[in-house]
Amino acid sequence: MLGNFSYHNATKLYFGPDSLDYLNEELPKYGKTVQLIYGGGSIKKNGIYDAVVAILKKNGKTIVEDGGVMPNPTIDKVRDGVRIAREGKVDLLLSVGGGSCCDYAKAVAVSVNCPEDPWEKYYVRYEEPDCNILPIGCVLTMAGTGSEMNGGAVITNPAQKLKRGHVFGQEAMPKFSVLNPKFTMSLPKRQMIAGIYDIFSHICEQYFSGEDDNTSDYLAEGLMRSVIHSALIAVENPEDYEARSNIMWSATWALNTLISRGKTTDWMVHQLGHAVSAWTDATHGMTLAAVSLPYYRLIMPYGLQKFVRFATEVWKVETQGKTDLQIAEEGLAEMERWMKKIGVALHISELGATPEMIEGIADSTNLLRGAYHPLTRDEVVKILKESL
Repeated sequence: MLGNFSYHNATKLYFGPDSLDYLNEELPKYGKTVQLIYGGGSIKKNGIYDAVVAILKKNGKTIVEDGGVMPNPTIDKVRDGVRIAREGKVDLLLSVGGGSCCDYAKAVAVSVNCPEDPWEKYYVRYEEPDCNILPIGCVLTMAGTGSEMNGGAVITNPAQKLKRGHVFGQEAMPKFSVLNPKFTMSLPKRQMIAGIYDIFSHICEQYFSGEDDNTSDYLAEGLMRSVIHSALIAVENPEDYEARSNIMWSATWALNTLISRGKTTDWMVHQLGHAVSAWTDATHGMTLAAVSLPYYRLIMPYGLQKFVRFATEVWKVETQGKTDLQIAEEGLAEMERWMKKIGVALHISELGATPEMIEGIADSTNLLRGAYHPLTRDEVVKILKESL
């Protein structure tokens, strides 16, 4: 049965081809100075930067530039962003980019008024902010992370070869997010595919936990079917607006905490993927894809009935004359076929991992307890070797 839980989401969304216009409604709510956060400069090539700057200037804002956010934002970059915010006395952090920019903005937001080092406080001791948090707005240009409507911020410490996430409370969530599916169409195809698998993995992490037949599972199955369907269309025609808009909307609902209600949740695929990324700097969604199948095949016997349900409800596997184990295995085989069709990485060696890195990646893997079968370090090594 469903236990006790609370649900509240403070982020206001604006969705659609004209959604950027709503910045004009949001900007007057905040002070004069805006820290404009973006990545490697693609928004300057596709015109999004100019469009955002024009709206900021129309609203009388002073712009403090903060570009160069990397796909796996580092703690040193966060510290630099904190310095920029303090020196500029900024009133609003406006992230224009993908989930990495939004994660980075959250890490900066909770650190500007904090006297302690953000890595130690938030990513070593996992403490909550006890300071004033700067407000964040998000203009999304890539679908995948769901960071536009949650409190999560994943940051990498390259020196320690660690990649860690912290889910902050409501005050660290974006106050508003602008979602225009057309903004995602200038992405390279590989980035689109990585984002698609990130969405799918977010759903799986919450779905493969607990035995209860609850509403969250039905919602998750519907989202998975939508992502599977739209992904196949988008891979063939990346300009298909209907597919891209459904992918973007699914990404938001996959990780705005709705489908985790009443669930213990797993998140070990993400811990494995983070560790691979910390050692290789590989794209997040691809690291998740490369470790997923070996992980799920290992834990499948411990949550067999949910894997049977996954096979029948998501992949429509026929059950007649088959054992539960055969049905569950066929479901994962269908998942693998879909992954091959959309073109994700299926091996960590494709992402730069080598056999010599395995022990180090295992040491960097954060072991969680929410899965059907909590992993031992030896099992982490086994999964990584099978992922090669």
